[in-house]
Order: sequence, then C-alpha cells, then structure tokens
Amino acid sequence: MKELSTIIQKVQSSEDLDFEDGMLLMQSRNLSLIGALADHVRRKTAGDRVMFVTNCHINYTNICNSKCRFCAYFREEGQEGAFTLTVEDIMGKAEKAREAGATELHIVGSLNPKLPFEYYEQVLGRLHEKYPDISLKAYTAVEIAYLAETTGMSVREVLLRLKKAGLTSLPGGGGEIFNEETRKKVCPNKISGERWLDVMGNAHSLEIKSNATMLYGHIETDADIVDHILRIRELQKKTRGFQAFIPLRFHPDNTGLQKDGIVRFGPTGFDDLKTIAVSRLLLNGYINNIKTYWVMVGEKIAQIALHYGANDIDGTVMEERITHAAGAPRLNICQKRGLFI
Repeated sequence: MKELSTIIQKVQSSEDLDFEDGMLLMQSRNLSLIGALADHVRRKTAGDRVMFVTNCHINYTNICNSKCRFCAYFREEGQEGAFTLTVEDIMGKAEKAREAGATELHIVGSLNPKLPFEYYEQVLGRLHEKYPDISLKAYTAVEIAYLAETTGMSVREVLLRLKKAGLTSLPGGGGEIFNEETRKKVCPNKISGERWLDVMGNAHSLEIKSNATMLYGHIETDADIVDHILRIRELQKKTRGFQAFIPLRFHPDNTGLQKDGIVRFGPTGFDDLKTIAVSRLLLNGYINNIKTYWVMVGEKIAQIALHYGANDIDGTVMEERITHAAGAPRLNICQKRGLFI
C-alpha cells in the first residue's frame, strides 16, 4: 500500500495521474487496492448505473490486405472461409436484429481491395432509409483511412460522405497498441497509432462520436499500455469525442503470434481486472464509460469488472465473428437467450 500512497492522494483529490503513476499501478500486485481506487473513481464520475445496448454486430467481410499477426479472422481472396456480404445480406441481418429489438448496428469488416467506396455508402444509405431510428456505428478508423487512401479523398471527405449516408458514430477498433515498435511487430501493415488518432480527431471535429480501444495481453509492455491510455486521454481533452474506452483482451488461438510461438496464452483474469482498473484511474472521468467487453473476457470476469472501474458491458452483440475466430467460447448470454442470428 505504501508504494501507492502518492496515487491514493491524487485519486482522493481528483488529480490526473501521470505516466510514472501509471507504471506504478501496472507493476503493483495489490489488485484489491487498485480495484478499490478504480471503483471509487467510477462511482464519482459515472455513478452506479451499468450501461449496455441492444445491438448486433455485422462483420461484412474477412478478406483483408492488412493480415495482422494477432488476427485469426482475416482470409485471403479465394481462401476457404473467405466471405463478403452483399448489401442484401446485410439488410437481412439488420431485419433479424430489428426483430430481436436491436437499437444499434455495429458494422466492421476488413480492408477488402475489391469493395468500392459506393458499397460502404450504400450499406449505410439503405440501412438508414429503412431503419432511421437505429444507430449506425460503422467502420473503424483503419477502414476510414483505407477508404481515403484508395479513393484519393481526404479523411474528412470520406467521413462527410458517410455521415450524409447515415453514419452515426465510429467503433473504436484498430487502436491495438500505439507504441510504434510494438505495433510494427503485431500489425506492420496497419496505419500507425498517430494516424488512428488523427482519423478520430477528424471524426470528432465533424460531431461524429466514437469509441476507443486498446488490445492487451500479447507482446506489449506495461509502458505501452500506459502510453496508449494517456494518448487517448490527451485527444479526449481536446475533442471530447470519445464515448467509451474498451480494453480488448487478446485471444491467441489461430493467430500468427501463436503459430510462431511468440504468444502461447492470453492474459489472465488478474490482467483483465487490472487493465480495466488502471484505465479508469488514468482516464479519470475524461471518458466516463469504461467497457468490460464480455465477449472477450467472459461473463464472470465482466461481472467482477463492474467493481474494478467498469460501468459498461457493451451489448447483446447477437452475432460476432472476429473474437470467436481466435478461440473465444461460443456459449454466451446471447445464445442462452436465443438472440444469435
């Protein structure tokens, strides 16, 4: 407890924690104390309400140029299991989601070189026209940057056209880990962390809200985690555009990192709870909603995490392909309730 005494004082006075404080938290084994501090900040900044949404994930393609080493989802064109949904396929999934009570569609895919920009516009346009009251959270910052690169438009122009078509907000995917050295080892073909932040800043300037994510439990260091969270905090201070922060648990099965013997196992429950708690403490109310993504951490850890700084469990999800491709268990809340499409 003594090594965290300065941090306790800062938390009690609502003072922002710095990088050194974050490192002390990451290196401490006193999870109970860290969790209690995070729970204190959660109560003070977000209150006692647990947030969730009735939503459906629609993954429209898994054909991808990026080929990240932590990803078990992507496929090459023509490879077994490769797919791309038509606009009509997406509309069919949306209809079933609507019937199940969904109020949000979470639409993400891959960097498929054969999909024209008009496909992305049409997906949003058709959905918005038929379901004007459903929130369309679509296309990560990585997808937005890819569309700008392949069309010759600026990121701002891409975002404006998609917003006109019906885009409500951006999901937080693609953040992974910002440290460039680490990022090059796990996703060398993906945009840089700086580029990701730039896309999000552009979206926020256009009044397009977004989430933010961080992938942990692979080859990142404690310093990488602290740096990542603080860089998100700095952008949030400028734009106030992030709605939620979501630490994403790495699942190693079927990934390049596991196949190459670099990562054998994913993070432990201890790691999950500490990452949630440290996120809450470092963000210190600048982002009120800290999600414990139950699809990745499991139902039990998600429940415990609500006492370690989390106040949001994401949503019903209904259908999810990306995490399950990397070994996440199929039995979950949605299946028990018959919500899977």
